[in-house]
Amino acid sequence: METLLYAAELVREDGAYKLVVQDVVRDTVQVTPVPESAVARLPTFLSVLSSKLGSAPGRGRR
Repeated sequence: METLLYAAELVREDGAYKLVVQDVVRDTVQVTPVPESAVARLPTFLSVLSSKLGSAPGRGRR
């Protein structure tokens, strides 16, 4: 059984990016700006993180 702990969204608004992270357990939300250069590197970062943790490729929640 899965239990959702955090939900994250990368949002673009008026040309600026922000990361929105919801802590489902504590019912809180944190928002932080993200530079476009970091957004461009996100797929690489996730790939490296997965390889270091030995985790399976993302399943893609929808």
